[in-house]
Amino acid sequence: MALDGENMERQSGVKSIRALERGLDVLLAIRAAGAEGLSLNALHRQLGLPKATLLRLLQTLAGRRLVWRRLADGVWLSGVAGAAAPDRVCRMAEIASPLLVELSAQVVWPSVIAIPRFDHMEIIETNGQVARFDFAALGPVGAKLSYLHTATGRAYLSACADAERDAIIARLTPPDGTAEQREQIDAIIAQTRQRGWSTRLPHHPWSDRNRQTVLRDGKNSIAVAVNGENGPIAAINITWPARRAVVEEVALRHLSSLQGIAARIGRLVDG
Repeated sequence: MALDGENMERQSGVKSIRALERGLDVLLAIRAAGAEGLSLNALHRQLGLPKATLLRLLQTLAGRRLVWRRLADGVWLSGVAGAAAPDRVCRMAEIASPLLVELSAQVVWPSVIAIPRFDHMEIIETNGQVARFDFAALGPVGAKLSYLHTATGRAYLSACADAERDAIIARLTPPDGTAEQREQIDAIIAQTRQRGWSTRLPHHPWSDRNRQTVLRDGKNSIAVAVNGENGPIAAINITWPARRAVVEEVALRHLSSLQGIAARIGRLVDG
């Protein structure tokens, strides 16, 4: 039968290191939580350790890349070095998180990074909580974005291979969708590919997810694809109140920063 810590200490006569035990308890709790992660409050309730102690332990573990803290909600998750087989999505979010902080320091407006799913894009991280203008917290993590009606979705849709794009559009086409409306999508994609970045304008008539929200929320966005070795793997945006600036102005001022962050994420994910 396996010996617990107290029995092993009693038999060996060697005292255990309590701080190390606590650190391992924190690490194992976060690993057990999986993709859901644990907040500081949840760790406090589960382990019964003071929050100040937990913060010191978490910072130590984070310094070794065993855990990391998601910007969007402050949840702690297992890091690349702390998982036997890191989930690709979690790894991408962990890589993107500090780079989104860097982007926030360069751009006053918040951003999200989202990955492709069957019929939508899914937000995996956002710097909305640290952006200097908190006009709206973007997200949350797990929120579904339209391929057709958001700059983020259009950035990915325009960058992916023709076969993938045709399959996505086929899934989104309503029963009464017309050839002319499909041509409108093709025109949007062609324009996006030509200039290298996307926007949510012009609006498209299909009632895919998020359309009414996009029409009414008073915001604008630009976005670019995050490219890996074999093509796009995600998209990243900048969102701001439409009354504050026009699309071309934001693109002129901040597109290079957005593209630079996207390129670095792509290199690190595939590195």
